[in-house]
Amino acid sequence: MDISVIFKLAAIGIIVTVVCQILKKSDRDDVATIVSIVGLVMVLSIAVSMIGELFTLIQSIFGVTI
Repeated sequence: MDISVIFKLAAIGIIVTVVCQILKKSDRDDVATIVSIVGLVMVLSIAVSMIGELFTLIQSIFGVTI
């Protein structure tokens, strides 16, 4: 795992938070909700890919074949 992944996740979180706050201040709560859901999906997709890489690494370490 590289430290850049943590920075990517933090950047996504900060950007989504700022955009949601701006949208809520301009009475666009529906769009703010969609932006937050999209941000969550992006973070989850990164996390799932990292978990897949972890399982592949564990399989190669222990020599398990499926």
